[in-house]
Amino acid sequence: MKVRELAVAGALEFTPTVFPDGRGLFLSPFQGPAWTEATGNTRFPVSQTNHSRSKRGVVRGVHYTLTPPGCAKYVYCPKGSALDIVVDIRVGSPTFGKWDVVLMDQNDFRAMYFPVGLGHAFIALEDDTVMSYMVTSSYVPEHELAISVTDPALDLPIPEDITPVYSERDTVAPTLAEAAEQGLLPRYELSTRLEQQWKEEV
Repeated sequence: MKVRELAVAGALEFTPTVFPDGRGLFLSPFQGPAWTEATGNTRFPVSQTNHSRSKRGVVRGVHYTLTPPGCAKYVYCPKGSALDIVVDIRVGSPTFGKWDVVLMDQNDFRAMYFPVGLGHAFIALEDDTVMSYMVTSSYVPEHELAISVTDPALDLPIPEDITPVYSERDTVAPTLAEAAEQGLLPRYELSTRLEQQWKEEV
């Protein structure tokens, strides 16, 4: 398992070893020892797994969870391909307002780890793109928030050769500055402290 630090503090890219043979292939998208070595946490407390399928051009995000309770994610793409984007929306973070992008596909099976408090978006590059998530909190509608993926201040990398498809919720989402003014953004210190508890609760 190869690990790469991303431009957003705490966000990581994981690339597993793929073992092909005459029958097909095998890989492990999430490996506990590699994740522990990279993050310092001894466990990833999965509360729910999510699965989405999207047609080419679908843009989902930028989504995040009210903090507290907060939510961390481990995401990969078992089918199709997507640009997966992490956005630092944690007030007080050394990388606040920055983002990074990982190409996820069914060739390299890269995965991305989103610590508590980060924003997540992805753009499906082909039909029937499947994204799979492990998350640390269960879905509570009133806790799920969004930032506009078209916020010009973020300037996220939406390819020019696709026709973006947005949900109504994402179309009306506030900009990063508007969410900050409304007090809706996670705070860096609290987000990191919530994640620190995973070490202490073992």
